[in-house]
Amino acid sequence: MSESPSIAPQQIAAIGHGRLVLVVGPSGAGKDTLLGLAKAALTEDHDVVFPRRIVTREASAAEDNVSVTADEFRRELDHGDFAAHWQAHGLSYALPIEINDDIRAGRAVVVNVSRTVIGALRQAYANVVVVAITAPPDVLAQRLAARARRSDGNITERLSRNVDDAAAHADVTIVNAGSADYHSRQLVRVIRNECWRE
Repeated sequence: MSESPSIAPQQIAAIGHGRLVLVVGPSGAGKDTLLGLAKAALTEDHDVVFPRRIVTREASAAEDNVSVTADEFRRELDHGDFAAHWQAHGLSYALPIEINDDIRAGRAVVVNVSRTVIGALRQAYANVVVVAITAPPDVLAQRLAARARRSDGNITERLSRNVDDAAAHADVTIVNAGSADYHSRQLVRVIRNECWRE
C-alpha cells in the first residue's frame, strides 16, 4: 500500500457545491474532543455531515472511527469504497466514498485528516476549508501522556515532529488551550461558514 495519500481514481473534475471542512493538527491538540462537541451542537442541522473515518486501529471511546483490519481495509480499497486514503504513524486511514454524494448535494462534510492529504483534497474538491487545531507544546505533552494510547508511540518523538506545517496550510487556526466548549463554538462557526477570526 502506498505511503502517499490517494484520491479515488474515478474523480475527473473537482467535486463541488457543498464544502469539505478538513480538521488537522498534532496529536493531543483535542481535535476529536472539539469535533465531538461540534457534532453534538449541529445534530439537528442536516446540511452538516460528520462521516466516520475508516482506520486500521482498535476502536477507542475517544474517537468515532470505523475500526477495520489491514485485510478489510485492502478489500474496501480494492472495491472503490474510499474517497481518499492515506497512511500515518503506521496506520491506514480512509474517508468513505459517500462524502462525494453529500458534497454534490450541497452539504458541509467535516473530517479529521492528516495534513499530508490537504493538497490532494484541495485539488479533488472545489470548496475546501482547512481548520488547524493546535495547542502549546506543554499542553500537547500532558494530553498525550494522559491518554496513554499504545498507537501514539514515543511521545517525545511525536512532539518533536514539525506541527507548524498544518497551520501553514490552514484557512483558520484554533488554539485549543482554553475551554473546550468555547473552542468548539469557534469550530461550529467555521463549519457554518460564519465569519470568525481569533
